[in-house]
Amino acid sequence: MVNRVLIRIKVVQILYSYYLKGSNDLATAEKELIFSLNKSYELYHLLLFLLVELTREEQLRIDAAKNKYLLSDSDLNPDMKLANNVFIKKIAANKNLQEYIERQKISWSEESDFLRYMLDKIKTSELYAEYLASEEQSFEIDREFWKKAFKTIIIPDENLLNLLESQSLYWNDDLDIISTFVLKSIKKYDDQSGDYQELLPMFKDDEDLEFARKLFRESVLNMDRNRELIDSHAKNWEIERVALMDVVIMSAALMEIEKFPEIPLKVSLNEYIEIAKSYSTVKSGHFINGILNSIIVQLKKEGKLTKE
Repeated sequence: MVNRVLIRIKVVQILYSYYLKGSNDLATAEKELIFSLNKSYELYHLLLFLLVELTREEQLRIDAAKNKYLLSDSDLNPDMKLANNVFIKKIAANKNLQEYIERQKISWSEESDFLRYMLDKIKTSELYAEYLASEEQSFEIDREFWKKAFKTIIIPDENLLNLLESQSLYWNDDLDIISTFVLKSIKKYDDQSGDYQELLPMFKDDEDLEFARKLFRESVLNMDRNRELIDSHAKNWEIERVALMDVVIMSAALMEIEKFPEIPLKVSLNEYIEIAKSYSTVKSGHFINGILNSIIVQLKKEGKLTKE
């Protein structure tokens, strides 16, 4: 679930922090990288659990309305379609989700204002009106409703982004990527599976975890060499004037290009150019592309790089 796109971003972020602080404690920095990746996996569960908590908030509203002194017809005969959403009942019963939530002490209990706000936003949407208009209720229909609600209402909401950023610095840039994995889990959820249906694993395989550790470690250990290499190809630029983030991005890119022969050059270049566009200056993508291509030509001439 924590894919290599996210791993590269986390490596660059922790590298940048490492050099900004002037740290020389590689072991501690590597632990921070793994912690950061674990926080991304926590966010995946938190967002999936949000759907359960929003449905629970709907049930609480219905129960509270029945205790009014003067009851309206809607209080006496509430629409139970959302509260009885079949898909959410399956998610809420998932033992793997329950165990992770309990183990990591994940909760939305302190965010009741947000839950009420988001539930109101969902229930006043055209999507909800269309959902209610259909008399049919099934696992597929209920799952489709939450898939669309999550994608079009919940994730684009700035209040959610602000809330997550206030809860953890590690979640500042995770929402877009992690939300795609939540959507994947919603789409793949099986009505016929039991309460122990598997959710997405943290890593696709052990190779991804080793990729994260090796990429970070090699980037730190070879930073001085990489800076010299970058400096020699940065024509008309003084290395001291090149943004630290650009140097960090290029150092990580060089280590991936050199230390992971199974990854195509084009893939590595494209990934780090995209990171530069998001995390550095406006001109960084073009600058980094030019420097890295120049270095690649040199490494090939010296026989230090053989992949195409």
